[in-house]
Amino acid sequence: MTERLLINARWVVPVEPAGAVLERHAVAVRAGRIEAVLPSAQAAERYPDYARIDLPGHALMPGLVNAHTHAAMALMRGIADDLPLMRWLEEHVWPVEAKHVSAEFVKDGTLLACAEMLRGGVTCFNDMYYFPEAALAAALQAGMRASLGLIVIEFPSAYATDAQAYLAQGLALRDRWREHPLVSFCLAPHAPYTVSDATFRRVAQLAAELELPVHVHVHETAGEVERSVAEHGVRPLERLAGLGLLGPGLIAVHAVHLAPPEIALLARHRATVAHCPSSNLKLASGIAPVASLLAAGVNVALGTDGAASNNRLDMFEEMRLAALLAKAAGGSAEAMPAHAALRAATLGGAIALGAEARLGSIEAGKAADLVAVALDDVALQPMYDVVSHLVYACGREHVTDVWVGGERVLRDRRLTRVDVADLQGRAALWQTKILNSLH
Repeated sequence: MTERLLINARWVVPVEPAGAVLERHAVAVRAGRIEAVLPSAQAAERYPDYARIDLPGHALMPGLVNAHTHAAMALMRGIADDLPLMRWLEEHVWPVEAKHVSAEFVKDGTLLACAEMLRGGVTCFNDMYYFPEAALAAALQAGMRASLGLIVIEFPSAYATDAQAYLAQGLALRDRWREHPLVSFCLAPHAPYTVSDATFRRVAQLAAELELPVHVHVHETAGEVERSVAEHGVRPLERLAGLGLLGPGLIAVHAVHLAPPEIALLARHRATVAHCPSSNLKLASGIAPVASLLAAGVNVALGTDGAASNNRLDMFEEMRLAALLAKAAGGSAEAMPAHAALRAATLGGAIALGAEARLGSIEAGKAADLVAVALDDVALQPMYDVVSHLVYACGREHVTDVWVGGERVLRDRRLTRVDVADLQGRAALWQTKILNSLH
């Protein structure tokens, strides 16, 4: 890693302050952090001995934060498409997981996901899956930042036997890795329909003691809400509130089926909604009320969900789709402007993880997690508004370079830490194993 670096770009899009676009600016990087953001001419004078990278046709933006995914499920991309959520889970996903999920599966699948995400400008992902230590190893191999969800679920798996064992193993992993600069952790109780009241209470206690976010699927489908009312007498969010889980650390994943009082409740407790538009559409779960969430002041982050229910880990696609759906569902073309979508995909995710002091925008003192997007492609001409282009016109194919903590992990569209040929071979082996088990 180059200790001192000066990246000159045609445009720098810092995300904060809102709507700002800095023309012909440079970002100075020292020891993995942003040292300064200033006009390129001044930068050349102030930092003459810094290694220089020139991006004359690019926008430089913060790294995208994928606020919800199951990275290892990249190995299950496309195995059970066009099904509603519970049939998809119970008849296909869970049986395949029971046969195949292991530390090796998770490492290979997560590395495959990291390769895809880095090539699309994602520098940090918030994961929820079994064998989080294997996911951690894959993320570090790729040079990527990861928030590891310490998954908790009531039924046994190859990873753990019961909720207590899930928590014990996850907390031991956190103790070993909590100081690593690229690693953070969330408590990740899977969902209201797979986690008991007693386990939720224990998660709430640990979250308060350890100051960890709580990452949970909630209000994803109408059926989930109806089941909660039948089994617990209350809707899922009310149940979580009664168990002490609502607060600034709550990452409510999906949150599609919300009544107005529930939106107000999320706002009052400064919780985050991790909006996963592609997955919600593909599973016919519905369309989250993003316009109402934003109007109420709820922090909205964006996630891809897993590749088995999307089937891409493409945050550019999620930005565009989130903005378009918010307009249609909210009945207003102003519902989620381009900058709001870009903020949700960057700073919104950082806020969800409690990492907004380090991630999510291009500001002095923050980690140098940066993405260069080529805007000189013929398909992007002409260009009148850089932020509009990033959300509505660009795709992940326009990402050319990515830095995580100042290290260039994607150079001219080539991954610097991942052996792509070897990874493709591993994916093919898993494809064969899974196909053989389906017949």
